[in-house]
Amino acid sequence: MIRRSVIAGTGSALPKRRVSNAELAERVETTDEWIVERTGIRFRHIAEEGETTSSLAIEAASKAIAAAGLEPNAIDLIVLATATPDQTFPATATTVQAALGVNDCVAFDVAAVCSGFLYAVQVADSMIRAGAHQRALVIGAETFSRILDWEDRATCVLFGDGAGAVVLEARESEDADAPGILATKLHADGRHNGLLYVDGGPSTTGTVGKLRMKGREVFRHAVVNLAQVMEESLGTAGLTSADVDWVVPHQANARILEATARKLGLAPEKVVVTVDQHANTSAASVPLALDTAVRDGRIRRGDLIVLEAMGGGFTWGAAVVRF
Repeated sequence: MIRRSVIAGTGSALPKRRVSNAELAERVETTDEWIVERTGIRFRHIAEEGETTSSLAIEAASKAIAAAGLEPNAIDLIVLATATPDQTFPATATTVQAALGVNDCVAFDVAAVCSGFLYAVQVADSMIRAGAHQRALVIGAETFSRILDWEDRATCVLFGDGAGAVVLEARESEDADAPGILATKLHADGRHNGLLYVDGGPSTTGTVGKLRMKGREVFRHAVVNLAQVMEESLGTAGLTSADVDWVVPHQANARILEATARKLGLAPEKVVVTVDQHANTSAASVPLALDTAVRDGRIRRGDLIVLEAMGGGFTWGAAVVRF
């Protein structure tokens, strides 16, 4: 028998306030044309007072649990990926746990920035396959607007807030083509810290800090690393890009998505794109895009999907999943 982690349900959440490029241009020196041409972004959602990383995570998690046909107490593991937690500690995952009314489960955060959701998926999958847990709630949630420098037009136009979640459930089957996570691959290279980082922290400045990025260098690394890790994960699963029904990528920049697809020889219509509507929501972007494509009917049971992301650190990874 093969024990796998199956995606039993998905969910997502966005702040109420939707900000267009035109509205942003009233705040910083930019234009709709400039942003669309360089990034493909047209809108982003920005958290207002009372909206937090945990509140978005709770909404996304509730929807995922409902989609799985479960009650919250069926969850015995919560792994939340975020670079913008509510507090330095305790983990935002425990805030989600309490709000959902889960009486007792393992709950912790994972910090790998935009790759955080992929890291969280591998952690949860490993714990499920080891037999330690039966059902895991894996969440990516961010309020990146709180760490943006709104005077820096090169970065503040790129990001938005949101959350996405999946319920992973242990299932056993003798069928090698049964649904579940087939392979995951993660990487990190701390030598590139200075290309994408936040200039603050508890042990250095004692402040939260603001996001800083050298966009051109990040773009170059992203295209190479993402194509490589996708091929690597497919190879581990004994598959090729020709077997893929959908790629659900980190929604950082439309040009990165297009370049990565070309490098793998994938048709553009096989790539789920939400960056135009949500901008870069960091760890939330992959599960948010996944939930969007599941709910609009594009991704169906039996489809082979590849999830991928790269973020500050650098960290990057991919997961091959039979949905």
